[in-house]
Amino acid sequence: MSAVGFRIRTGGAVDLAAVLMMERGIAEAPHWTRAEYEAIANAEGNVDSGVRRCLMIAEAEEGRLLSFAVGKVIGSGLEGVGEIETVAVDWAARRKGMGRSLCEAVTDWCSRQGARAVELEVRAGSVGAIALYRGLGFVSVGRRKGYYREPVEDALLMKLELWTQQ
Repeated sequence: MSAVGFRIRTGGAVDLAAVLMMERGIAEAPHWTRAEYEAIANAEGNVDSGVRRCLMIAEAEEGRLLSFAVGKVIGSGLEGVGEIETVAVDWAARRKGMGRSLCEAVTDWCSRQGARAVELEVRAGSVGAIALYRGLGFVSVGRRKGYYREPVEDALLMKLELWTQQ
């Protein structure tokens, strides 16, 4: 998948150093361990457990990392649910469509993995992110009080239905 000035691709072990460097520089990123990112990058998680994960990368035409996203699917069919676990966009690359493209790539991946819906959590005060998710078709389905730290803030729970069983 490609857009003006960047392309989206599936990430792998070769991307881990750049992903970690970017993630450490973004305060609102989840700050997972290197081992957690390695598990995501190596074969899309443990399929035997029913959990599959993906790392999507947005990179400049010359190959420089601009942003990344992590998705997860648990189960399949009527029980399959996807999640956009994180979207991290470098400050200098924001407002250029990468976040939207990454969310679409993760959502498409979740659909191909058999998810019937995709869920996410977002800081209740992240007006821009909430607008992005609503523009993609996500709707608010709940709230988790005091979920985020530094600063303490509620999480808005959002969901996008991918398909329904008739």
